[in-house]
Amino acid sequence: MKKEVKTEDGKLCPISRHTPKSFAVALVLGIIIGLAVIVPGVSGSTVAIMFGMYTALLYAIGNILGDFKRCLAYLLPIGIGAVVGFVGGFLVIQRVFGEYMFIVVCLFAGLMCGAVPALTAELSGEKKSAPRLLLTFVGVLIPLAVGGLSILLESGADNSAATFTSFPVYLFLLYVPLGAIVSATQIIPGLSATAILMACGQFAPILNSLHLDYILENPIVLLLYFCIGGGFLTGLVLISRGFSKIIEKHRAPTFFLVVGLSLGSILSMFLNPDMWTVYTDWSAGASPVLDLAIGIPLLIVGFVASLALTRYELKKRG
Repeated sequence: MKKEVKTEDGKLCPISRHTPKSFAVALVLGIIIGLAVIVPGVSGSTVAIMFGMYTALLYAIGNILGDFKRCLAYLLPIGIGAVVGFVGGFLVIQRVFGEYMFIVVCLFAGLMCGAVPALTAELSGEKKSAPRLLLTFVGVLIPLAVGGLSILLESGADNSAATFTSFPVYLFLLYVPLGAIVSATQIIPGLSATAILMACGQFAPILNSLHLDYILENPIVLLLYFCIGGGFLTGLVLISRGFSKIIEKHRAPTFFLVVGLSLGSILSMFLNPDMWTVYTDWSAGASPVLDLAIGIPLLIVGFVASLALTRYELKKRG
C-alpha cells in the first residue's frame, strides 16, 4: 500500500515519489509541454489534467521553495521531458510545419480529443447545475476568443521588421511583470502566451531578436531575456500556489471552468495565426486535398489510439 504523505498543515500531499511507470508518464507530459511552444493550440496544462497530474503539478510548482526536495523530485522528469520536447520540436516538428502544419495539428488534435474522457472524469459525481455548466461554456469560449484576437493582432502587425531599437530602463522593469503574466498561460488551460505578447506589442520584437547575429550585436538583450525569465519563474510559482488553493477551496466550480478552458484549447488548435495562414493559402488557390487526405485520417487514428489508452487508464484508476 502506498504510504500517505501529508503537508505541513496536515492535509494529504497530492504528490508522491515516482514509480518507474509514473516517471515515464511524467516524462511524456514534459515532452508535450515542451512541444506546446511549437505546436499551436497544444496546452500543457490540459494534457496534465488528462494525465490526472494537474493538481499534483500545481502543488509541486507552487511549493517548490517550501518543500524543495520532494517537489523537485516530482518535477524532474517533467523538466527533462520539457527540454527534450522543446529542442525536438525545433529540430524536427518545426521543419515540417511550413508545408504540413495542418497535418501535424490534426494528429495532435486527435490525440487530445481521445483523452477528453479523462477531462470529464474530473467532474464525475459533481452536480451539474446551470451556473456550473455556464462556467464550462464560458471556458470554451475564452480560448476561441483568444485565438481570434491573435489572428487580428497578427494580421495587423508587420513582424518582418519589428525588433528592439533601444533598451530604456523602463523596458527591463516592464518585462518582469510581463513574464509573470505569460507564466499564467502555462497554468491556466486555454490561455495563449502568443496572444498576450501580441497584445502588448512584444511578440515580434522578441521573435526577431532570437538570432545569434542580433544577440552578438546587442548583448544587452540577454538582460531583457533574464528579466522576462525571472518574472516567468516567479509568476509560475506564485500563480501555481494561488490556483492550487482556489481548487482546494472551490474544486467543483473551478474544474467546470477548467474543463471548458481545456476543451476550448483543443478547438483553438484550428483557430490561431499559424492555422489562419494555412486557410489563407487555401483561399488563394493552394490545394487542400493532400492536407485533408492525410490530416483527417491521422486525426481519426490519433483519436482512436488516445481514446483506447485513456479508457484503459481510467479503468485502472477505478
